Amino acid sequence: MTRIAYWFRLFAVIALAAELVTPAQAAPPTFKTTAKQAILMDFETGAVLFEKDSDSPMFPASMSKIMTSIMIFEELRAGRLQLDSTFRVSEKAWRMGGSKMFVHVNDEVTIEDLLRGMIVQSGNDASIVLAEGLAGSEEAFADLMTERAREIGLTQSEFRNATCWPDPEHVTSARDLALLAMFLIREYPEFYGYYSEREFTYGKSLEGKPITQGNRNPLLYKAVGADGLKTGHTQASGFGLAASAVRGERRLIMVINGLNSVRERSSESERLINWGFRTFNNYPLFTSGETVEQAKVWLGDAATVPLMLEDALTVTIPKSGRRGMRVKVIYDSPIPAPISAGVEVARLEVSAPDMDTIVRPLKTAQNVGQLDFFERIKSAINFIIFGSSTGS
Repeated sequence: MTRIAYWFRLFAVIALAAELVTPAQAAPPTFKTTAKQAILMDFETGAVLFEKDSDSPMFPASMSKIMTSIMIFEELRAGRLQLDSTFRVSEKAWRMGGSKMFVHVNDEVTIEDLLRGMIVQSGNDASIVLAEGLAGSEEAFADLMTERAREIGLTQSEFRNATCWPDPEHVTSARDLALLAMFLIREYPEFYGYYSEREFTYGKSLEGKPITQGNRNPLLYKAVGADGLKTGHTQASGFGLAASAVRGERRLIMVINGLNSVRERSSESERLINWGFRTFNNYPLFTSGETVEQAKVWLGDAATVPLMLEDALTVTIPKSGRRGMRVKVIYDSPIPAPISAGVEVARLEVSAPDMDTIVRPLKTAQNVGQLDFFERIKSAINFIIFGSSTGS
């Protein structure tokens, strides 16, 4: 082995670890809840701030009407339905028990009214009308719901009806519901406003008075920034809530289930949302395409090559752990030329107390050519003598 080759191999295995922030210790944030299942996630980063049995199968009650609404939103987006289109009310829908919109047999009801009746009033009758109108039967619609859930990425969800009427095989998980809520908000913002409506008036009572029903989401009536989504309750599931709240530029998604009363659902959901906003924060680190590091180059026509992140990076960590955040750029240094742009040659690692390490690939931002033979010899000698391929 020549001396030049020896020094090249020696320096090629040295890893660069550029620590941008000095680590420190922080106490882990804690939260306790009486809910049987719960999860709290940051909408922007997807970070899980709190979870309790979040992957355990559970009965979602009316919270799975979120999936029912998504099926209709997709048809509206595709132009196969319009908000002023109508569906006819079947006897099955009219007779359906539980929460009702109070439609009547053979009525022609607009899609928009049915959506509001299902979302705001949690109408089981409205859900069946939508299901039958779209798929021909509630059973066929439920099969489509399950199929679409798999495509979205839900792993614990099986749907057997459009209403969330108790069925031992109609199950989901807190995580699946949270991911479903995030999907709805991100993909269908033009329809999400229905979930923040506090009341909806449809039909008339036997006395001829308009029937106005209020939204059961307790957070809509509290100063927590809530703008949706859906409550649920059956004897088997207990009281639950899938909710979203916004403060400033941050949005949190929460699912809580298995509570014992309306009062407990209200208080526990408010506590968890407030805790999430109070305890955690988002910290933007790099923008899309930003140069993170100038990596040293071996025998190239440039001394360094910029390393960049393709996507912007924001991290969600406890506020108490901000001083303990550590950012590292790791690669084998120096990188031998020639180098092509867009090649993954390094990784970025972000760690903080009580947070899983985030790893992102770093790619070269430009081409770097190789020196000719004599320049490579000269550069290698300079590197051995001076520690720099340029001799400076």
